[in-house]
Amino acid sequence: MFENHHKMSECHGTSNMHDCKSHCHHPKVSIGKIVTKVPVVLAELTLQVNVDATITFPEAVLEIKDIKKTIKLTQCRLLLPSNKLFVKGFVRKNIQYASPCKEIEETSLTSIASDLHSYTVDIPFQCVTDIKHFLSMPVMPEVNNRQEFDFFISKPLPSGYPEKDELQTHDLSQFHQESHQFYNEIPYCELVSSKIIEWDEAIDRCPLPHTGPIGEGYFRTIEEKMVIDICVKVLQNQQIRVTSTTNDDCD
Repeated sequence: MFENHHKMSECHGTSNMHDCKSHCHHPKVSIGKIVTKVPVVLAELTLQVNVDATITFPEAVLEIKDIKKTIKLTQCRLLLPSNKLFVKGFVRKNIQYASPCKEIEETSLTSIASDLHSYTVDIPFQCVTDIKHFLSMPVMPEVNNRQEFDFFISKPLPSGYPEKDELQTHDLSQFHQESHQFYNEIPYCELVSSKIIEWDEAIDRCPLPHTGPIGEGYFRTIEEKMVIDICVKVLQNQQIRVTSTTNDDCD
């Protein structure tokens, strides 16, 4: 009885891919001269950064098998009203390497046993460059300002002054001010592409202890030199005027 109930409760489902028809909707478009706020490309440029760094592994390295690299920007700031662009970031490197392992097999004159490990490290960089040519000029920031003002008052003078004379001044018990504060659009960056040329070299390589094949050794520290080319777009949200003259139907 239990087996029959189990068979009755089983659920079998199938799914097929079917074609579905679609049609184009006629969009609602404002006709005329329209003011909109959109990102405007101020500049597109390639930065070249030179990096010299030292990496120390947590264990002995027989050889490096592969290195995967990724550029990550942490800051890209156009310092208005100047044309200086400040860039900060780091290269994320995942290094796959072989490490000698005696637990697998003892090293001999003709063989070495090793484990495949990986080590991830961040190599920081920073630079400052001039934007010599703007594709579109940035909207310069409006400067905040404050202005104080006073009101005229007249008061009777104390004894010792002529009765018809008055003290004419401003009221020290009051404070009046007009302040303007502007919330400017700050430029920002988008990372377009990157290219890295690197040279990695062990600086503490030594032969394997006791015995091992000819020319084999291990190291823990490498010195690397990188030439990094980074292409970025510098943008700013701006108000622009566009013209819409038609609202044709979709074909």
